[in-house]
Amino acid sequence: MGVKVKPALMAIGVGLALRFLVPIPEGITAQAWSLLSIFVSTILGLVLDPLPVGAWAFIAVTVAIATKTLTFAQAFAATTNEIIWLIVVSFFFAKGFEKTGLGERIATMFVRALGRSTLGLSFGLNVAEALMAPAMPSTSARAGGIFVPIIKSLAASAGSQPGDDTRNRMGSYLIQSQFQTGIHSTSFFLTASAQNLLCLKLAGELGAVVPNQFVTWMLGAFVPATVGMIVTPLLLYKLMPPTITDTPDAPKAAAERLKAMGPMSRDETIMAAVMGAALVMWMFGEQLGISAVLAAMLGLCGLLLTGVLTWRECLSYTPAWDTLCWFAVLIGMSGQLNSMGVIAAFAGAMGNLLTGLNMGWLPLFGLLHVAFYVIHYMFASQTAHVGALYSAFCAMMLAAGVPPVLAAMSLAYSINLFGSITHYASGQAAVFYGSGFMRLNEVFSMGAISGFAGLAIWAIFGMPIWKLLGWW
Repeated sequence: MGVKVKPALMAIGVGLALRFLVPIPEGITAQAWSLLSIFVSTILGLVLDPLPVGAWAFIAVTVAIATKTLTFAQAFAATTNEIIWLIVVSFFFAKGFEKTGLGERIATMFVRALGRSTLGLSFGLNVAEALMAPAMPSTSARAGGIFVPIIKSLAASAGSQPGDDTRNRMGSYLIQSQFQTGIHSTSFFLTASAQNLLCLKLAGELGAVVPNQFVTWMLGAFVPATVGMIVTPLLLYKLMPPTITDTPDAPKAAAERLKAMGPMSRDETIMAAVMGAALVMWMFGEQLGISAVLAAMLGLCGLLLTGVLTWRECLSYTPAWDTLCWFAVLIGMSGQLNSMGVIAAFAGAMGNLLTGLNMGWLPLFGLLHVAFYVIHYMFASQTAHVGALYSAFCAMMLAAGVPPVLAAMSLAYSINLFGSITHYASGQAAVFYGSGFMRLNEVFSMGAISGFAGLAIWAIFGMPIWKLLGWW
């Protein structure tokens, strides 16, 4: 299938209108304005989906080169970025978890331990995801490869099927709980989602450098993420209670599944050892002199040398290479917009406007967060949102006087918190909605309630912790 004409014309039309109908603001060059126009069309294309993401990004960067807006070297400079390659290697780790069955084993072990009730089952699955998240940064892979299949199996054992009223017995609640609580487990660790790393990279380009990133991220997230993981399943249990509340057979079924799986295979053992070593290197990398990307590369080398993954499997794992292409385009364009002064000019104008409101930085900090959150209803990708608005909002916060680490980290956490507000908000959202256990109106209503509850939790419990950590 070729291009979808209407979405493509809309994306291109907005970019052309911006370039030729909107006056170029003072202090911005024509070249920079052209790049902004191409960038806006690129982001709209990611949202409207006229072509696959990688294809649209490639066309956009080709246009930038053809119009001499960017040189070839500028356009592809981000392909040498360490963050890009850390994300690519992380996708291969996700492939290893799926291939070896280690991810399913870990989740099933928690079901065996905590699955005597539907609520306990939910907590068990959520804890399993939180522990898996730092080593499996693809949220879509965690959802589609591990948790949705397990939940569907557990629901079926209770006579709960998608697409009819029996879904309310157990399946709807477990799916919603896993979906909505995942925003907190994904926020727990820096490496739990690819966009986390991208956010801190962009913040660093603005001068908001976060030291010892892995540990700093975890310390800032621990309390609000833990509270969110406790409160969200309880809130959903009240709002959409399952008709089956006790599941005494679930631990037994999990134990039987584990027995059928047998002892850990050679590949599972190697996968666990490699990921354990990678986690240690990620946590103590600064002391050991090992960068995050080098730790990931060493881990992948171990998987290749032992045959847990083959190079052909890596080559055929298209999500990794597709991500390399369009992540590089987004980062490259964002970096050039910053270098050309577009973001600084935008932040300066907004800063002047905000200063005129005679408000302190704290209320402005809150207003910008709410705006940053609500606008995600217009996006079908968290990463597209990062590429389009993270730098701009971070720059506005810095211009308003928000402390740099607080601005960088809080916005990065927020990126995860709106990943479940719609069925198109993220990759995992589409996976959970596709399970058939959720109706569309439930996705929007529960997404709005849980999403804004999550934002409130991170504000109420996060701000005091961040104060203690010296972020503000």
